[in-house]
Amino acid sequence: MLVSQLLNPTLREVPAEAEVISHQLMVRAGLIRKSASGFYTLLPLGLRVLRKIETIVREEMDAKGGQEILMPIMQPAELWKESGRWDVYGAELFRLKDRHNREFCLGPTHEEIITDLIRGEVRSYKQLPMLLYQIQNKYRDERRPRFGLMRGREFLMKDLYSFDRDEAGLQESYQKMYDAYCRIFSRCGLSYRPVEADAGAIGGTGGTHEFMVLADSGENSVVYCSGCDYAANTEKSECRPQVIDDISPEGQTKLVATPGVKTINEVCEHLTVLPSTLVKSLLYQGDEKTFLVLIRGDRTLNEIKLNNALGGFVSLQLAAPEQVEKILGCGPGSVGPIEVPEGLMVVADQEIPLMKRAVCGANKTGYHYVDVVPSRDFRLDQVFDLRMVELGEACLKCGAPLKEARGIEVGQVFKLGTKYSKAFGATFLDENGEEKCCVMGCYGIGVTRSIAAAIEQNHDDFGIIWPMPIAPYHCIIIPASTKDVQVVETAQKLYQELQRLGVEVVLDDRDERAGVKFKDADLVGYPIRVTLGSKTLANGQVELKDRKTNDTQLVLVKDVARQVKAMIQQALQY
Repeated sequence: MLVSQLLNPTLREVPAEAEVISHQLMVRAGLIRKSASGFYTLLPLGLRVLRKIETIVREEMDAKGGQEILMPIMQPAELWKESGRWDVYGAELFRLKDRHNREFCLGPTHEEIITDLIRGEVRSYKQLPMLLYQIQNKYRDERRPRFGLMRGREFLMKDLYSFDRDEAGLQESYQKMYDAYCRIFSRCGLSYRPVEADAGAIGGTGGTHEFMVLADSGENSVVYCSGCDYAANTEKSECRPQVIDDISPEGQTKLVATPGVKTINEVCEHLTVLPSTLVKSLLYQGDEKTFLVLIRGDRTLNEIKLNNALGGFVSLQLAAPEQVEKILGCGPGSVGPIEVPEGLMVVADQEIPLMKRAVCGANKTGYHYVDVVPSRDFRLDQVFDLRMVELGEACLKCGAPLKEARGIEVGQVFKLGTKYSKAFGATFLDENGEEKCCVMGCYGIGVTRSIAAAIEQNHDDFGIIWPMPIAPYHCIIIPASTKDVQVVETAQKLYQELQRLGVEVVLDDRDERAGVKFKDADLVGYPIRVTLGSKTLANGQVELKDRKTNDTQLVLVKDVARQVKAMIQQALQY
């Protein structure tokens, strides 16, 4: 490809709307252009990267027995209502009606469509296991689309669905996909980590892992063990309850005035106590239910754990101040667990019953109780692990300190069990003629997001540093002068020779200054740069530069094509 003919509009200035480096560089390097909020056009170089990731994904899915299909983007509302998810997805679901007033949505995922397909086509255990996948556009009406391809309203995703006879079969399919994902991200040249995670709106009762590309700009926080292979999203990570060796209470519970005190810090300062001695009491609204949540004052409540523990609400949020006043008769800053209404369920983190001496709100504005003993002074209806994990605490598996990293989620694997097959009646007859539900799994990779994640992990002050397997082109040839006939002719011959060797190469034939060409080459991130200048060519040499290492060497013209080919082959080995 000649750069003069390539649609590659590079920019020198950083786009004002681009917050993260991948978004900035994709716009500046001419890979994408914005069409509307959360919607982007991929330009030729961006699309080449996308196609390379798709090819790697297809090869690994096919190698594990996956069969590719293509399902519709528009999905009938009836299927989503049948699964019970029409309301669960809420405002993120793009909803529309056709001219006959029938309801549809633009698919954010395809569990409903695939399960409906299987219930009509699978009859016997002999047809299982079955692995079906697609690479398809998905749509989610994000409240705040941002970060370019990282969080858009339209994105490309690979989703595979497994159908098995039993849990043992599901475990085998799950392991296949887990292994395939490791190969995919390794082949893409990414540094990643599989972590235990929450299933979210996809649901299911089995395990799930997220695949995180490690990058400082990642939206997700990951904890991992310094002594074993344990790693988890902080939303999922289990916590070991810790007992504080405090002194026993001095006597019975006492009511003390705390005028104008509302926050944890204010209570601690007023009563001269530590946050770890406080019982933080929060009134929550889950759909139509209200409940009181208790957690230690120095801890952070994990709402995902809370929602999962209580069965999963469509909507979960803190109760409004007026609701707190109505139910408990006080402002939010004075809420406590003592003498709460009989019908109000009290849910506590597992550390609460271990506290020996505590302070809590008195359900009376401007007052708190001191010398409270949770096991003595108030009821606990349910106890769960409800808190966020903290850096440095002990790993549940081996006891070593936990460390933290930032990550970008690029894939996730789920054990769905029979959540969808039961709802849709996707059954088969076993060897004994007994009807059973298919046991399902689902496995997704964010293909467009993987492009952004690769850039977040591979860049410098000058631009993108593409891993060789997903680079738009592997090599760029830059004639430093378009007025030197020997330089131009040698560049043309080298370009043709590399093409004959099967190298993906571009020739920057523009009538531009050499500095402009060098800046564009670094910005786009071509892994190998071959520069031809009048002085070096007079000695029969060209300059060969590795973008990743910045190593530069002079190579004989007659040898450079073979050396470039060898560098590429070595980088593509896996």
